[in-house]
Amino acid sequence: MGRLDVRSGCCPTEARCRDNRDSGAISVGRAGLCQRAASDRSMTENRLPERRHLRRLERITVPGAPVFFITVCVHGRERVLARQAAADILVEAWGLTEPLHKWLVGRYVVMPDHVHFFASPLSDAQKDLSSFMRCWKRSTADRIRQQAIPGFRWQRQFFDHLLRSGESYAQKWEYVRQNPVRAKLAARCEDWPYQGEISILGA
Repeated sequence: MGRLDVRSGCCPTEARCRDNRDSGAISVGRAGLCQRAASDRSMTENRLPERRHLRRLERITVPGAPVFFITVCVHGRERVLARQAAADILVEAWGLTEPLHKWLVGRYVVMPDHVHFFASPLSDAQKDLSSFMRCWKRSTADRIRQQAIPGFRWQRQFFDHLLRSGESYAQKWEYVRQNPVRAKLAARCEDWPYQGEISILGA
């Protein structure tokens, strides 16, 4: 099982490593679950791209629901995600997780070679995180390949950590959102353009 050091962006402490093999593959056409939602880093050492706040989508509060901290890495750890076209695709896909999968995505940060985000199921019947992530990874990889980065792939595995009782979502997020600063991509976390919040989670 992989351990993720959020500071290095690989896998969170106490994370459980999931294997997204193709067993139980989901048909893209079945029940609409895998519908496809309808600037390389253009920065120098001392200059970030103009900050453009990514669109905040519908916000829903889910009190008491479990919250997962999830990390997904680019295949080969290629540093290709910190561009507006890829980030827009991810944000749009996260905004569609509620109608398509009955999962909500909260805060997120897109790093050059991985993404961190928090997610919560809408009901006990929808707590299959592996199925949700398998479908999300396939649909986003397809769109990123077609519209932004030819040949793009996610790593087979993803890493997740269930926030336990007493763990603070806000404190966890405050640590995660400092990733761009620790990686020397931004002077302040507020300056990093590829972060935001989709839904307000209940933790």
